[in-house]
Amino acid sequence: MKDLSNVASMEVDSASEGQRVDNFLMRVCKGVPRSHIYRVLRTGEVRVNSRRVDPTYRLRPGDKVRIPPLRIAGRTSRPVPRTASLPAVVHEDEALLVVDKPAGLAVHGGSGVSFGVIEQFRAARPQLKFLELAHRLDRDTSGLLILAKKRSALTALHAALREGRVHKRYLALVPGKWREEERRIDLPLKKYLTKSGERRVSVHREGRESRTVFRRERSLRDFTLLSADLLTGRTHQIRVHLAHLGFPVAGDEKYGDYENNRVLARQGLARLFLHAAELDFVHPATGREIKLSSPLPEALRRFLDSLPR
Repeated sequence: MKDLSNVASMEVDSASEGQRVDNFLMRVCKGVPRSHIYRVLRTGEVRVNSRRVDPTYRLRPGDKVRIPPLRIAGRTSRPVPRTASLPAVVHEDEALLVVDKPAGLAVHGGSGVSFGVIEQFRAARPQLKFLELAHRLDRDTSGLLILAKKRSALTALHAALREGRVHKRYLALVPGKWREEERRIDLPLKKYLTKSGERRVSVHREGRESRTVFRRERSLRDFTLLSADLLTGRTHQIRVHLAHLGFPVAGDEKYGDYENNRVLARQGLARLFLHAAELDFVHPATGREIKLSSPLPEALRRFLDSLPR
């Protein structure tokens, strides 16, 4: 929005269909503090079709949103997202954009990170009216990531993810001998904060249902390469499940073995050995099946090939 100092009226188009009005306002009123947006909603200064609405009201095409004069927060200079080194695009159509995210790049800004994949692509594709993450990958995990170019596609993908209709397969290297060909893990996970304020996840009886299927892909002398099929999509699910079982992912600085990671770094593994290798889902707009894959990054492949058999 160019001018926030006067009353404005905006008509909702199909790109914003189904979006909550509070999220809509935060998107179009950039620079306005979140607390101020909720205050004007609470006091009824924001109107939709001349009526007061709750922050959770979901917009429909044709809705007319009245936006009162708003206060812009003082801005500090922020780094501009780099667009010269965008993640590789694996698939793109009118509704979806699937990219191959490198390790070390966050999917979005925040928590000390100025920008991530979504900010990069928004800067590189200013013509797109809508672009949102359909799901997330840990910053240190590489591989396939879906972005939605339409709200209808995002809503459909979120439903498919909740219902387990999106097949996500990862590759992970763990120290030790994994005995079973296949093992199904059903261990609830709960988020918590450490004393230092760091977000963590642990297996806890009061946690959310979390299910993973692990399969042995390659046995080495001191390691095992596993594939992991996510049946639920909890934060750090693969990493926490494996660490709880005594097989922390190689190079995992959060849930792994610190001393062992130092040894692995000297041997050439300078990152988490976790890669989102395959995606299989029904396209939310066309109904056809989409199957995508991403090979192991060169650094992981070289390290795997260097290990004794």
